[in-house]
Amino acid sequence: MTPHITLPKPPQNPLNQHSFEQNYRQVCNILLSLTHSRSLPKGLQLHAHIIKSGLQAIPLLYHHLINFYSKSQLPLLASQVFDDAPRKSSTTWSSVISSFSQNELPLLALDLFRRMLGTAVRPNDHILPSATKSCGILSRCDVGQSMHCLAVKTGFEFDVFVGSSMVDMYAKCGEIGYARKVFDEMPEKNVVSWTGMIYGYAQLGVDEEALRLFKKALFENLDVNDFTLSSVIRVCSNLTLLELGRQIHGLCFKTCFDKSTFVGTSLISLYSKCGVIEGAYRVYDEIPVRNLGFWNAMLIACAQHAHTDRAFELFKEMEGVGMKPNFITFLCMLYACSHAGLVERGRFYFEQMKEYGIEPGDQHYTSMVDLLGRAGKLQDAVSIIQEMSTEPTESVWGALMTGCRIHGDAELAAFAADKVFELGPVSPGIHVLLSNAYAAAGRYEDAAKARKMLRDRGKKKETGLSWVEEGNRVHAFASGDRSNAKTEEIYQKLEELGEEMERAGYVPDTSFVLREVDGEEKKQAIRHHSERLAIAFGLITFPPERPIRVMKNLRVCGDCHTAIKFMSKCTGRVIIVRDNNRFHRFEGGKCNCGDYW
Repeated sequence: MTPHITLPKPPQNPLNQHSFEQNYRQVCNILLSLTHSRSLPKGLQLHAHIIKSGLQAIPLLYHHLINFYSKSQLPLLASQVFDDAPRKSSTTWSSVISSFSQNELPLLALDLFRRMLGTAVRPNDHILPSATKSCGILSRCDVGQSMHCLAVKTGFEFDVFVGSSMVDMYAKCGEIGYARKVFDEMPEKNVVSWTGMIYGYAQLGVDEEALRLFKKALFENLDVNDFTLSSVIRVCSNLTLLELGRQIHGLCFKTCFDKSTFVGTSLISLYSKCGVIEGAYRVYDEIPVRNLGFWNAMLIACAQHAHTDRAFELFKEMEGVGMKPNFITFLCMLYACSHAGLVERGRFYFEQMKEYGIEPGDQHYTSMVDLLGRAGKLQDAVSIIQEMSTEPTESVWGALMTGCRIHGDAELAAFAADKVFELGPVSPGIHVLLSNAYAAAGRYEDAAKARKMLRDRGKKKETGLSWVEEGNRVHAFASGDRSNAKTEEIYQKLEELGEEMERAGYVPDTSFVLREVDGEEKKQAIRHHSERLAIAFGLITFPPERPIRVMKNLRVCGDCHTAIKFMSKCTGRVIIVRDNNRFHRFEGGKCNCGDYW
C-alpha cells in the first residue's frame, strides 16, 4: 500500500520564486515516487493539485505526468496530457512516443513521430529507439529501414541505444542478416543489442548460433536480463536440452531473475517439452506475478502430459483471479480435450469462446475436427468443417485425415485429400496421411500411388527420428540405425528384452507396418523402430533410478506404444516418450495416455 502523502500548498505570494521552486521540486519528487509505485488514485490527486497550483506550464512536469500515465498503462491519458502541453520540447515528444510504444500502440507512436518531424523538433537518441521499436512490433521492416536511414543522416547510427533498437527491430522482422550487420558494426553494445540478436536467432530456429552468442556474451561479462535469459531458455526448449536448461535456471537464481514472469514462462515450456512436468509445476508455484502467457504455458504443459483435470482446474483458477482467456488459452483447452477424448467438454469450450468475444480461427476448427475425428465422430467433424465461415485450410483437412487413418475410413480420407489438393501445392505430410489411411485399410496399391505422387512432386517424407540426451550430448536414432558407438550393445539389449517381453505376453502387431511385405520382414521392420533403439541406449547407459526420456519428431506407432509398456514392466524403469502430439509416461506396464492418443 502506498503511504499517505501530504501535498505541498501553493505559494501565497506568486512572486516568491524560492517558494515556487520548492513547491515545483517537491511535486516532481512525489510524482516520480508515485510513478514508481504505480499509485493511480494519488497520482490523479497530484495531477489536479498541479493544475490548481499553476504549475502546468512547466515542460518537465508534462514529461513526468506523461511518464506516470504511461507506466500506469493509460497511454491515452498520457496523450491527453501531451496535447494540453503549451510548449512541446524534445523531452515531451520523446515521452509520449515512448508511452505508445511501451503500451503496444505502435501505430499511434509512429503517427506522433511523423507529426514531430513536421515541427522544429528533431529526433534524438531517446525518440529514435521508441519509434524503431514500434516498427519491430508491427514487423514493418520497410518503415524500420527508413528509421535506420534517418539515424544515419542525423548522426545517431552508432549510438548504443539507437543501434540496439535497430538490432531488435531487424531481428523481430526476421531480417537476421541486417540485424547481425548492425550488431557487428556497433562500437559499443549493451544488453538490449545482445538480447535482440539472441532473440532473433531463437525466433528463426537458428538455435546453435543463439547459444554461441549467449556464451560469447557471458565471456564479455554482460549483465544479462530476464529477456536474455528467457530467450536462451526458449532455445533449450526447442532443442530439448534439459541439462543446459537447468544450468540456465541456476543462472536465473544467481542473477535474481528466477521470479520473473518472462523467465518463468520459458522455464515451464522447457521442463514441459523435456518431459519433466513436475519441474514445470515447481516453477508455476514459485512465480508470484502471472500474466496470460504464463497461464497459457502451464495449460499447454498440462494438456501435453495428459494432466487434463489439472488443466480444467487451472482454467477455473484463471477465471477466478480475473484473468481473461484469449484465443491461445482456448486452443490449450481444446488440445487437452482432444487428447483425452472429451468430446462434450471440448464442445463446451468451443462455445464458451463466444462469451469472451473470441471468433474461432482455423486453429480452433482444426482442434475441434481433431477432437471429433480421434473420437470416431467423423461425420460430426465434416459438419464442423462445413460450418466454417472461411475456406478450410490444409491443417483442418489434415486433422480429418488423421481421424480417418485412426478409424480406417479410406474413402473419407481420399475426399479430404482431394479438397486439400484443390488449394494448390500441399505439404508432404498430406501425401503421407493419405498413404497411411489407405494402408491402414489394407489398400496397399492406393497407398503406393499416394507415395508415388509424393515422389513425382520432388518431395520426401520426413525421416522418423528419436533422440536422448546424455550429459552435454544428444544421441539421435533412425529406424534400423547402426551408426551409434554402442550399436552392438543396443541391438543385443533389444534381443534380450524382446524375449523377456514375449514371455510376459507381448505379441508384435505388424499391421502398423504400412507396406506390403511378408510377416517376418514386418516383424524385423517394427522391432528396430527409432524409439526402441533410443530406449535401449538409455537402458544400457543411464542409472536405474533415472527416467529414460526419448523425444520423437513423428507419432509413435501403435505397436511401439504396446512394446514400450512391456519394456517399462519388464525393466521396472520409467520411460517418457514425446512424439509430435504429446507426452507418454510409461510406468509399470501402463501409459498415462490410457491408450488414447
